[in-house]
Amino acid sequence: MIIGIGSRKGVTSQEAIDAINNALAEAGRSIDEVDGLASAKLKENEAGLHDAAKALGLNITFIDHDELNNYDTPSASQAKRFGLTGVAEPAALALSEKKELILRKKVYGRVTIAIAE
Repeated sequence: MIIGIGSRKGVTSQEAIDAINNALAEAGRSIDEVDGLASAKLKENEAGLHDAAKALGLNITFIDHDELNNYDTPSASQAKRFGLTGVAEPAALALSEKKELILRKKVYGRVTIAIAE
Protein backbone atom coordinates (compact mmCIF):
# COMPACT_ATOMS: atom_id res chain seq x y z
CA MET A 1 0.00 0.00 0.00
CA ILE A 2 1.35 3.43 -0.98
CA ILE A 3 0.37 6.78 0.50
CA GLY A 4 0.46 9.66 -1.94
CA ILE A 5 1.03 12.98 -0.24
CA GLY A 6 0.72 16.56 -1.39
CA SER A 7 1.19 19.60 0.78
CA ARG A 8 1.31 23.33 0.99
CA LYS A 9 4.75 24.89 1.11
CA GLY A 10 6.36 24.78 4.56
CA VAL A 11 4.16 22.00 5.98
CA THR A 12 5.46 20.56 9.26
CA SER A 13 6.25 16.92 9.87
CA GLN A 14 3.51 16.78 12.52
CA GLU A 15 0.92 18.06 10.04
CA ALA A 16 1.96 15.33 7.60
CA ILE A 17 1.98 12.60 10.26
CA ASP A 18 -1.45 13.64 11.54
CA ALA A 19 -2.87 13.64 8.00
CA ILE A 20 -1.41 10.19 7.28
CA ASN A 21 -2.79 8.76 10.54
CA ASN A 22 -6.23 10.27 9.89
CA ALA A 23 -6.33 8.89 6.35
CA LEU A 24 -5.28 5.42 7.51
CA ALA A 25 -7.98 5.46 10.19
CA GLU A 26 -10.60 6.44 7.59
CA ALA A 27 -9.45 3.64 5.29
CA GLY A 28 -9.45 1.14 8.17
CA ARG A 29 -5.76 0.45 7.62
CA SER A 30 -2.61 0.43 9.75
CA ILE A 31 0.75 2.13 9.30
CA ASP A 32 2.25 -1.38 9.30
CA GLU A 33 0.56 -2.03 5.93
CA VAL A 34 2.22 0.98 4.26
CA ASP A 35 5.09 0.22 1.88
CA GLY A 36 6.09 3.84 1.36
CA LEU A 37 5.16 7.44 0.69
CA ALA A 38 5.10 9.14 -2.69
CA SER A 39 4.90 12.74 -3.82
CA ALA A 40 5.75 14.98 -6.75
CA LYS A 41 9.31 16.02 -7.60
CA LEU A 42 8.32 19.64 -6.86
CA LYS A 43 7.95 18.64 -3.17
CA GLU A 44 11.40 17.09 -2.79
CA ASN A 45 12.72 20.08 -0.80
CA GLU A 46 9.91 19.99 1.76
CA ALA A 47 11.69 19.16 5.04
CA GLY A 48 8.38 18.36 6.74
CA LEU A 49 7.69 15.51 4.32
CA HIS A 50 11.20 14.07 4.74
CA ASP A 51 10.96 14.35 8.53
CA ALA A 52 7.51 12.73 8.60
CA ALA A 53 8.73 9.79 6.50
CA LYS A 54 11.72 9.34 8.79
CA ALA A 55 9.59 9.52 11.94
CA LEU A 56 7.23 6.88 10.51
CA GLY A 57 10.11 4.65 9.38
CA LEU A 58 9.08 4.90 5.72
CA ASN A 59 10.82 5.84 2.51
CA ILE A 60 9.46 8.73 0.48
CA THR A 61 9.83 8.77 -3.29
CA PHE A 62 9.50 11.96 -5.33
CA ILE A 63 8.12 11.17 -8.74
CA ASP A 64 8.91 12.92 -12.00
CA HIS A 65 6.12 15.15 -13.29
CA ASP A 66 5.91 13.36 -16.64
CA GLU A 67 5.21 10.08 -14.85
CA LEU A 68 2.54 11.67 -12.61
CA ASN A 69 0.76 13.03 -15.67
CA ASN A 70 0.42 9.49 -17.06
CA TYR A 71 -2.35 8.85 -14.53
CA ASP A 72 -5.93 9.98 -14.93
CA THR A 73 -7.08 11.07 -11.52
CA PRO A 74 -10.69 10.94 -10.36
CA SER A 75 -10.42 14.19 -8.40
CA ALA A 76 -9.81 17.76 -9.54
CA SER A 77 -6.50 19.15 -8.30
CA GLN A 78 -4.88 22.47 -7.44
CA ALA A 79 -1.72 20.99 -8.99
CA LYS A 80 -3.00 21.95 -12.46
CA ARG A 81 -1.37 25.34 -11.90
CA PHE A 82 1.97 23.50 -11.84
CA GLY A 83 1.16 21.55 -15.00
CA LEU A 84 0.23 18.38 -13.10
CA THR A 85 -2.94 16.28 -13.21
CA GLY A 86 -2.52 15.87 -9.46
CA VAL A 87 -0.05 14.96 -6.74
CA ALA A 88 -1.46 12.65 -4.05
CA GLU A 89 -3.55 10.36 -6.28
CA PRO A 90 -1.13 9.92 -9.20
CA ALA A 91 1.84 9.56 -6.83
CA ALA A 92 0.07 6.80 -4.88
CA LEU A 93 -1.00 5.07 -8.09
CA ALA A 94 2.46 5.31 -9.68
CA LEU A 95 4.15 3.24 -6.97
CA SER A 96 1.27 0.91 -6.09
CA GLU A 97 1.05 -2.69 -7.27
CA LYS A 98 -2.64 -2.96 -8.21
CA LYS A 99 -2.98 0.67 -9.38
CA GLU A 100 -6.24 1.00 -7.41
CA LEU A 101 -7.13 3.85 -5.08
CA ILE A 102 -8.53 2.64 -1.77
CA LEU A 103 -8.85 6.21 -0.49
CA ARG A 104 -9.40 9.02 -2.96
CA LYS A 105 -7.59 12.21 -2.16
CA LYS A 106 -8.71 13.97 0.96
CA VAL A 107 -7.48 17.26 2.36
CA TYR A 108 -6.37 17.41 5.98
CA GLY A 109 -5.47 21.02 6.71
CA ARG A 110 -2.42 21.79 4.57
CA VAL A 111 -1.82 18.17 3.55
CA THR A 112 -3.56 16.06 0.90
CA ILE A 113 -3.50 12.26 1.17
CA ALA A 114 -4.52 9.43 -1.19
CA ILE A 115 -3.94 5.73 -0.66
CA ALA A 116 -3.48 3.08 -3.36
CA GLU A 117 -2.83 -0.65 -3.43
